[in-house]
Amino acid sequence: MCQGPLISGTHLISIPTYTCISQVDYYRMCVLPLLKKLLPVGEVELKIHRRGVGRDGCGEVVFSCPVVRKMRPVQMTEEGKVRRVRGVAYTVRANPSMANRMVDSARSVLNKFLPDVYIYTDIVRGAEAGKSPGYGLTLVSESTEGMMHAADGSSHSKQFSVSTSGVVPPTPMLPEDIGRQTALLLIEEIVRGGCTDSGCQVIALLFMALGQKDVSKIQLGELTPYTVQFLRHLRDFFQVTYKVDCREELLDSVTRQVITLSCVGVGFSNFSRGIL
Repeated sequence: MCQGPLISGTHLISIPTYTCISQVDYYRMCVLPLLKKLLPVGEVELKIHRRGVGRDGCGEVVFSCPVVRKMRPVQMTEEGKVRRVRGVAYTVRANPSMANRMVDSARSVLNKFLPDVYIYTDIVRGAEAGKSPGYGLTLVSESTEGMMHAADGSSHSKQFSVSTSGVVPPTPMLPEDIGRQTALLLIEEIVRGGCTDSGCQVIALLFMALGQKDVSKIQLGELTPYTVQFLRHLRDFFQVTYKVDCREELLDSVTRQVITLSCVGVGFSNFSRGIL
């Protein structure tokens, strides 16, 4: 439990990684809007002080969030229609043209479906950049009901490979491949449906379990294996079980699963007190 509001912010510094961990823009543009819908009061903010990618990392962000005494019930059952796509293409200690190449590649895919696509570029150099060069792209779609779906990719999105000489870092992806792949991943998330994307499913379900002793309900797309295991953990630790209503829906000749989950929260309250 928090002993006080994070008014001054918590500084988080990245560690070296080559795994498929989401980019910081994913959390800023997709996860934070969801938290603002779920939290009863206060402003949640994530500021990027330094971007870090690849081998040496050294990125830094500041996360600010107020203390919340109680969680309110979650009611998110209207998905809406996609009305616009926004994104960020960034480069860190790399040629600025890489960002434009990612933007052009992503737009060539997305503009076939809707015209309102805007991707701005963030060219990072000097003290605002980490120690390793790299580039990446984050795309977020917003529906008429304010629901977000997101996808991202970077030059270091691939996993490690193993050779006779040991573990070998992955070869950076081309900007055109990143733009096209990220756009296709976003379309996949939109087709999957739901009031959150696959990466945020567990966040919404956790807030439902911690909510007041009232019924919470959310509509999701097909559950990921991670979400299924997370539901088992909620059952084991909080004794919270979810009612699952699953149906199939036809969307432009594509059949998809629409899952509505509902539960009664445990009534969790933050009883933390300041240190005397």
